[in-house]
Formats: sequence, structure tokens, C-alpha cells
Amino acid sequence: MRAMAKTSPSPGAELIEVPIPAPGDGEVLIRVRATAICGTDVHIYEWDRWAQERVRTPRIFGHEFCGDVVEVGPGVKKLKPGQFVSVETHTACGHCFFCKTGEAHICAEAKIVGVDIDGCFAEYVVVPEFNCWIWDIDIPDEVAAIQDPFGNAVHTAFATCLSARTVMITGMGPIGLCAIRIAKAAGATAVFVTDVSEYRLELARKLGANLAINPSEEDPVAAVRAATDGLGADVLLEMAGHPSAIRQGLKSLRKAGFAALLGIPSGPVELELAEDVIFRSLTLVGINGRRMFDTWYKARTLLKSGLDITPVITHRLSLWEQFDEGMELMKAGKCGKVILLP
Repeated sequence: MRAMAKTSPSPGAELIEVPIPAPGDGEVLIRVRATAICGTDVHIYEWDRWAQERVRTPRIFGHEFCGDVVEVGPGVKKLKPGQFVSVETHTACGHCFFCKTGEAHICAEAKIVGVDIDGCFAEYVVVPEFNCWIWDIDIPDEVAAIQDPFGNAVHTAFATCLSARTVMITGMGPIGLCAIRIAKAAGATAVFVTDVSEYRLELARKLGANLAINPSEEDPVAAVRAATDGLGADVLLEMAGHPSAIRQGLKSLRKAGFAALLGIPSGPVELELAEDVIFRSLTLVGINGRRMFDTWYKARTLLKSGLDITPVITHRLSLWEQFDEGMELMKAGKCGKVILLP
């Protein structure tokens, strides 16, 4: 089969041919229909410090995808060839404290598809049966392929009640863009967003943001407070991970506000903890991935009810001929979600 792989510890990726993998005990082989580029894939492609410390080459990367089951290994109990699935790409051990107490998404022994084990920038991929989500509703391939970022947005947004509340979202990558539609569906009265990319701010407006703020041009704290009669937003969904965005988001909250933090900073973040958090009685919650499979059921319910995230998808490219183009679009921030078709 063909695959895009990190063949050596250096920037870039290489199109290679490798044997089709065989499913082992409790595993299934999936023929990939559609895949998508995540920010994590860009880190691996660029071979930054995080990738150097985490990824071992050679490695087929990519972890957002959907496809058809074509073969099942021994011990598979439910899946059959021909079924259409998306995949939860955090593989849990099933035996640690967290797995045993309903927190498998933060499994102590978790391995991530496309990071720790071979991924989906390929014609075929092997995954555990447990991680497969069987679709029982009619869903476009490209939407089924981005359940990972959509699920991140669902998990973050549903960390607290959004009904009749004002919501600030920092970072208009695909997850932040999805969160606009989710917040609206959950009953938010207004959604304020920030990003330094005018391209993505325009996407945010199309998706329903009431106020789109470029922090390089205006003070987001002042803008949000002006839009809330000086009070501040009720809820912060932090998707950027940039230190300035985190600080601005917390300062934009009202007293006793709630912050769900999903964005990953590249290093330590300095905060005015006393003035901006403790004395203002803020609640901060860290969000990691998607709850298995509580988040997936919520995401399916939203899609089934008519929530449309297709405007988040801005590019559909060939996995083989346009892979580098997709990566460059992501690096430049001149896209929403980039779909790659094998």
C-alpha cells in the first residue's frame, strides 16, 4: 500500500510503499476513505521539539480519518467487513486505574494512532475494535473523518452549561470553529471569538460568531467587556494555547466565570494567579481529547439533530499529490479543515 511517512528524524514526509498491515488479536483492518490534517501532524511534519522527543521513526502519521472495515482479526466480537467507521485514536490499555474508573481517555498507558503507532495517512490502517465508532446515520465521508477535532470541541464546550450564557472562544482553528456551532446549539446567547488570522475570523463570522476580534488590532478584553455591559463573558473555551490568548481569555471572564482549557502551550505559561483567578473565583478545567465514548454519543446526537460543520472544511486535496500543499496551508493559517483523499 501507499503511505505518507516520517522516514527519518528530519522535516518533511515521504511517500512510500509498505505491506498492508494484518490485524492482530482484537484488531481490524480499515481501508481509509478520507483523512484530515491536524495541528499535531504539522508538528510531526515540521519535526519540532515536541515531535523530536515523542515520535520514533519510521512512522506513518495521521490520526483523523474514516473508512471501511475490510478484515477482522481473531477475537473481534462485533465488527464485520463492510461496516463504515470513524476511529477514536487514543488507544487505552483497559487495565489501569483511569480505564477502570471511566477515564479511559486519560489512560496511563495510552498510545495515539499516528504518533506512537502507525496512522492513517495510508490506504489501510489497523486499529483495535474497541476504538471503532460504527455509523448508524447517513454522514458525509469528510465529516466522519473529522470526528476527532469535532469531539474535542464537544468535550470542551460541554464541560459546563452554555445555555443562556455568553461564551468566549480563543483560537479559530478547526476545533474553535466547530465550537461556535456547538455553543449556539447548546443555547449560548452570544459567542465572541479571537484569532490573529483574518481568514479564520471571516470563517468564524460565517459560522455564527457574534463578535470576531483580532488581538493584534484591538484589545479583546475591552471588546468582550463592552459587549457584556462591563461584566465579562460567562464561559471561556480556550483553544489557542498561546500564552497571550490564555491570559486575555481569563481576563475577559466575569467573576465566578468558567474556563475550559484545551489549547496546548509550547512551554510554561505565566499567569497573575491571585488577581486573575483566585480573587475572581474562576473555575479552570483542563480538557484532554474525547471521553470514550460519552463525547462520541453527544457528537452523534448533535449531527443527527442537524448541526452542520461542513463550513469548517475549506480544502479537499489528494493525499498523495497535494500532501505538502495541505501542510503549507495549515502552517500559514489560510484554511479551516484540510481533507486529504487517498
